[in-house]
Amino acid sequence: MNTPVPRSKHPRVLVIDIGGSNVKFMVFGTTKKRKFRSGKNLTAARMTSEILALTRDWSYDVVSIGFPSPVKNGRPSQVPANLGRGWLGYDFQKRFRKPVKIINDAAMQALGSYHGGRMLFVGLGTGFGSALITNDIILPMELCNLPYTKGRSIEDHVGKTTMKLLGKEKWQRTVYDVVTILKESLVADYVVIGGGNAKHLQPPLPAGATLGSNENAFLGGHRLWNIRPARIGRLLNQAWIIV
Repeated sequence: MNTPVPRSKHPRVLVIDIGGSNVKFMVFGTTKKRKFRSGKNLTAARMTSEILALTRDWSYDVVSIGFPSPVKNGRPSQVPANLGRGWLGYDFQKRFRKPVKIINDAAMQALGSYHGGRMLFVGLGTGFGSALITNDIILPMELCNLPYTKGRSIEDHVGKTTMKLLGKEKWQRTVYDVVTILKESLVADYVVIGGGNAKHLQPPLPAGATLGSNENAFLGGHRLWNIRPARIGRLLNQAWIIV
């Protein structure tokens, strides 16, 4: 997708963070933030119509979208399990009539959480999101699909449904074990744990881990217009270089 470069060097960015439970959005740098429920009945067309209706009194130049599924070449490449249909091939730019950039939602929050070095971001939401930033290059990842135990994936063990089934104490032990394993495997300097369910975690956190803030997703969406895209090897997702 060819995204036009806005004329202003500092465009006003409408940042949209799509989650399995809510869609949150704001114009970065303002104090107004709005949201509405998402879920399996939320289609791409319905989401954009809702946002356009709720932002009629807002002014913005460009749009950043954090999408809860893999993104390839700036477009959603898989239908999210927790949302409705119509996401693949949907022309967000035509609908918003603004330049649009789309990135995996975990990668967008990672971008807003980054403060140097080699950072692993994991997002505890309806599922399990992840991204790695190293040498100022952000790599969206799908670590949720890695096997953990008993033939089940990481996401099966630390997702929202499992937290409700096992209780927060057992769920937290699993989360901390997963975070430790991934940090060591990816040789990360530190891990930022974000997402809506990070608020349920109790100290002490694993060594080298800190809690992130969901507000960092909006900072990440703002930063998305100040970095340039780059192809890295044979990655399935878009990679971005921070400049």
